[in-house]
Amino acid sequence: MAIAQKKRTKSESFFSEDQLLSLQENPVPHHIAIIMDGNRRWAKQRGLPIKMGHWEGAETLTDAVEAASALGVKTLTVYSFSTENWGRAQEEIEALMQLFSTYLRLKKSSMVRDGVRLDTIGDLSRFPQEVRGAFQSTKEATSHCKKINLVLAMNYGGRDEIRRTFVKMLQENKNLHVNPEQITEDLIAKHLDTMPWGDPELLIRTSGEMRVSNFLLWQMSYAEIYMTEKLWPDFTPKDLFEAIVSFQKRGRRLGEGG
Repeated sequence: MAIAQKKRTKSESFFSEDQLLSLQENPVPHHIAIIMDGNRRWAKQRGLPIKMGHWEGAETLTDAVEAASALGVKTLTVYSFSTENWGRAQEEIEALMQLFSTYLRLKKSSMVRDGVRLDTIGDLSRFPQEVRGAFQSTKEATSHCKKINLVLAMNYGGRDEIRRTFVKMLQENKNLHVNPEQITEDLIAKHLDTMPWGDPELLIRTSGEMRVSNFLLWQMSYAEIYMTEKLWPDFTPKDLFEAIVSFQKRGRRLGEGG
């Protein structure tokens, strides 16, 4: 099955020169996290199989990465498959596995061309070998890319990440006596999946839901949150632009209070 194609050309510009210049007046978030919610509802509203919503959502992600890169965002971390998603129907899970491997195979060359470096967070060990191989191949092919990091959260849960973080810390120090005073926030942060990119400054959630759904629980302590009613397949570069403008208008006091 071919990925659904939207009517656009690769060369078209998402933003005008004036729009790009307007963002330079205030800091653009270096790291944005997105909960890409609404693929299934989008498909159901159109009488389509659920898997078509996921395929359309994958194309929306392609646009989001390109748009984020154009706006100066350096890392985009997206919730692609949660630890809870294994509870979905087997048919849907199999369709998602096909999507992951096919999407990476088809997009690998364009990611290299556009300077998109792929990485993952979470535990990939539960995925089929074909899917793990597709991730490894694309990671290796894009390892030199420096324009933007695309981090896919795969078999990821915030609580599970914190659990794995403490397991790693204990394994590293199993032959050492560690005093409680040595367990600092900085030490924990160094063992989180997101250590290479730091905490997101902005979280975007689509489909109107008002929760973080076990996503980056530690890292979201001071993130600005932007909610939109749009379902993920309907999310456009214009929506990303508006989310960043909203972010720039907020006073980030980082715990200073009202």
